[in-house]
Amino acid sequence: MKTNKLRVSVSILLSALAICLILNGTRQPGAVANAARVVQADVYDVRAFGAKGDGKTLDTPAINSAIDKASSTGGGTVRFPAGTYLSVSIHLKSNITLYLDQGATILAADPREGFKYDLPEPNQWDKYQDFGHSHWHNSLIWGEGLENVSILGPGRIWGKGLVRSGSQSRTQEQNDALRKKQPSKQDAPFGYPSPGDAVESGWGNKAISLKFCRNVTLRDFTILHGGHFAILATGVDNLTIDNLKIDTNRDGIDIDACRNVRVSNCSVNSPFDDGICPKSSYALGFARATENVTITNCLVSGYDEGTFLDGTYKREYRREGNNPFSPTGRIKFGTESNGGFKNITISNCVFDYSRGFALESVDGGLLEDVTITNITMRDIANSPFFLRLGSRNRGPKDLTKTGELRRVAISNVVVYNADPKFSSIISGIPGHYIEDVKLSNIRIYYQGGGTKEQAGVEPPEKENDYPEPSMFGVLPAYGFFIRHAKNVELNNVEISYLKDDLRPPFILTDVKGADFFRVKSQRAPEISTFMLRDVEDFNAKDCKPVPDTHLERAQKMKL
Repeated sequence: MKTNKLRVSVSILLSALAICLILNGTRQPGAVANAARVVQADVYDVRAFGAKGDGKTLDTPAINSAIDKASSTGGGTVRFPAGTYLSVSIHLKSNITLYLDQGATILAADPREGFKYDLPEPNQWDKYQDFGHSHWHNSLIWGEGLENVSILGPGRIWGKGLVRSGSQSRTQEQNDALRKKQPSKQDAPFGYPSPGDAVESGWGNKAISLKFCRNVTLRDFTILHGGHFAILATGVDNLTIDNLKIDTNRDGIDIDACRNVRVSNCSVNSPFDDGICPKSSYALGFARATENVTITNCLVSGYDEGTFLDGTYKREYRREGNNPFSPTGRIKFGTESNGGFKNITISNCVFDYSRGFALESVDGGLLEDVTITNITMRDIANSPFFLRLGSRNRGPKDLTKTGELRRVAISNVVVYNADPKFSSIISGIPGHYIEDVKLSNIRIYYQGGGTKEQAGVEPPEKENDYPEPSMFGVLPAYGFFIRHAKNVELNNVEISYLKDDLRPPFILTDVKGADFFRVKSQRAPEISTFMLRDVEDFNAKDCKPVPDTHLERAQKMKL
């Protein structure tokens, strides 16, 4: 009865809209016809299906019943009026919109209170990526093999009962027992699957999880405390994510093996992991590129969890004792990179109290044709730019080889107060070069404080390691450390430090083709601007105080 009344009310309102269009002299083609079509649209209020919205009663059966009813009639909008809807796994279906009214919250139930999420489905490819990336059904909201799906509205998804790791779903005694069971290299050649990584059955670890879907829109809502992933989209095509606010305890938005993606106007605060993260894992059982992606007008940050949404923006968190924890909260490509990344543009974004950009290809994929422009960064906890080509090669042996990283353009960037230990890094591995990287119109203020002893460090290669700027330790250059690269160009780039630093601005090792135009760098007295080792075709022009220089080859040279 309530459902019928709601349909009648919507019909009356939209019929009035159509009449108003006629009376106001609307002559736009199709205006009245469009209004008439909207009149026939079905809206299914979850309260009409028995949802209480009191934050205590489990509303999952009512929510899924509303979705099933809408689906049975060809689709429609499932509406959540103001209220708090306690829930476990919500099953999305094709041609369905979930609409969260202002004041509406979907609250993830806590399994410790007897509630159970859907079980994680089997995945024979789970040894090539972590547990969270290998399963989708153990989530608060999930869909697989769907089309034409939306989650809209100004309401909130609060993943209160979701976990960020497997250890949170077990007792201390269970965790202690699992730590003693280290998997053999044969059973877990890449560290996965690890017994300690898996989330126990009945627990949920993602707020929104989508697999093999297309034509998906996520817009206007807020996510608080989203678990391992606030949003995990794997193999999703034609994906729009717009105007979301996410304040979470691990990854914000993971875009894995997706095509035709638009992320815009989003704010993602994720102090313990990455904010917006394109990936290309092997979780689908084959290598699939993430490609044709734009990320624009977004903020990423690492404030204490919850303080972004409450407006206090705190930076007080400490992991152990008095040691400050380095926030994450960045935009990162990888680490999962089997399928690679192609044709991606990032523009007009702000990084605040987070790590810097990371572009990583370490599992055999191609990372190519990437443009990054109009970026500001402040209080950056590691390298402003980290470009890494490695050979971790986590994937089937017969299909995995060292990939390629090439054709990257970064421009119009300002960075203030970057970590003193790590310069910007462009690093391939012996025999595999990062190629065709252009940086222009960039200003970086590093914290400084480096010593002569640090300037003499020889960073290890670590070809097969997990990629992270800290993998090399404190670097011998304070500005840019470039190794195993071809055709690198810096144009109108200026770097300086806030505190005296006794390391050189630039170190180049095994570089073939390096062009520096109008590059300015602060340096201490008696410290060279460039340290060159096994460098071919080096050019410096208008890089005072270095005279204009062309070198066919420099085995070991200071400038």
